[in-house]
Amino acid sequence: MSLTSLSLTELRQKLTTKEISAADLVRDVASAIEARNPVLGAYLTWDLDAALKEAETADVTQPLGGLPIAIKDNINVEGQPCTCGSKILAENYTAPYTATAIQNLRQAGAIPFGRLNMDEFAMGSSTENSALGVTRNPAALDRIPGGSSGGSASSVAGGIALAALGSDTGGSIRQPAALCGCVGMKPTYGRVSRFGLIAFASSLDQIGPITRSVADAALLTNHLCGFDPRDSTSLKESVPDFTAVLGRDIKGLRIGLPKEYFIDGLHPDVEASVRKGIAKLEALGAHIEEISLPHTEAGVATYYVLAPAEASANLARFDGVRYGHRSASANDLMEHYLKSRSEGFGPEVKRRILLGTYVLSSGYYDAYYLQAQKARTLIRDDFTKAFEKVDVIVSPTSPTPAHKLGELIGDPLQAYLEDVFTIPANLAGLPAISVPCGTIAHEGANLPVGLQFITKALDEATLFQAAHAFEVG
Repeated sequence: MSLTSLSLTELRQKLTTKEISAADLVRDVASAIEARNPVLGAYLTWDLDAALKEAETADVTQPLGGLPIAIKDNINVEGQPCTCGSKILAENYTAPYTATAIQNLRQAGAIPFGRLNMDEFAMGSSTENSALGVTRNPAALDRIPGGSSGGSASSVAGGIALAALGSDTGGSIRQPAALCGCVGMKPTYGRVSRFGLIAFASSLDQIGPITRSVADAALLTNHLCGFDPRDSTSLKESVPDFTAVLGRDIKGLRIGLPKEYFIDGLHPDVEASVRKGIAKLEALGAHIEEISLPHTEAGVATYYVLAPAEASANLARFDGVRYGHRSASANDLMEHYLKSRSEGFGPEVKRRILLGTYVLSSGYYDAYYLQAQKARTLIRDDFTKAFEKVDVIVSPTSPTPAHKLGELIGDPLQAYLEDVFTIPANLAGLPAISVPCGTIAHEGANLPVGLQFITKALDEATLFQAAHAFEVG
């Protein structure tokens, strides 16, 4: 049996009892990558020699000692490429420093191993926007793995990573986890340092784990979180042991079902699977009640004003001057900027830069950006009021199962609507997790469905408690 089929907890046991070594584990993961990645396209690069060097000195008594963790290719690891799935960084950029999240994992004994494909600069929900290749869904190879952390979800679900890091700006961890059939968790905004994460939308981005189980996600989250003075939005909050709540029952837990999340456009088989999941929670002793999040309808529009606005500012640094793609045909400075960015960025990134620049421009700032900020406040207030009545909010993660590769390439608006249930948690800065909720037969394939749990800010403990009870119950 391949070691890559085991949980992090099971592998820790084998490592600490010396049944296997960290080097054995790294080699086993590398063998799985070499065998299956040509079909899945989840990894962009991997450095076996560097990982084996770290494995030689791994302290397997540490909480993550000797465990190789795959990394989405927008999180810096010193000496490794960090392409963000973009031509503009793929040619000559090597990370000069290591992200705090990676440092935290290393301090717990983990080994970062492999760079994972993604939508360019995390802009997309299918990983089809990557400039560096196609990633496929292990459940059905003709379908998307979701995005933007599609490589992360595909690698874990496909058995070529033990666990992976992703980033979540509008659902980019939870949605691909749901579509591929694994667990994806977004912590409270500010719980995990963004230092070393290449920014898309700075007020929304958050690093989190994609794993095969809730227990594995809780274990990784323990060691991702913590205050970092290098990130001005990092929270000075104590980090509990999230694994300590695993196994607690959910009798009496108040679970809210937002009526705005069960709407036209929700695939009927997805809804049926989610309803079965809700019935399971009720059978476990949870109290289920309908709630309202009245401004949900404004979430997608609000996001696609605010996120592109922040992206237009964050991506201004990619100008071909100090690093990244530089046009060979420019004759002056202005032409250098225009050609370098036009050649380096893909169509979806260009679309969002243009949209963001427009909503921030003179004459439109008040009409769009300022109104979107007000709408964001209303969405956050909806959650605040809801959590006065309930402990957890449960919903579908994605309104549809994974669609076929290329199906929505010419329809960006429909693609944007795929994140309708995940975006609100980002706008409100709340922790959320997607857990597998069965599969549905759809167009000749058995496709995974995800159930989303959301809790109030900094209440990841209740999130993991509820999600784990559902998973094992």
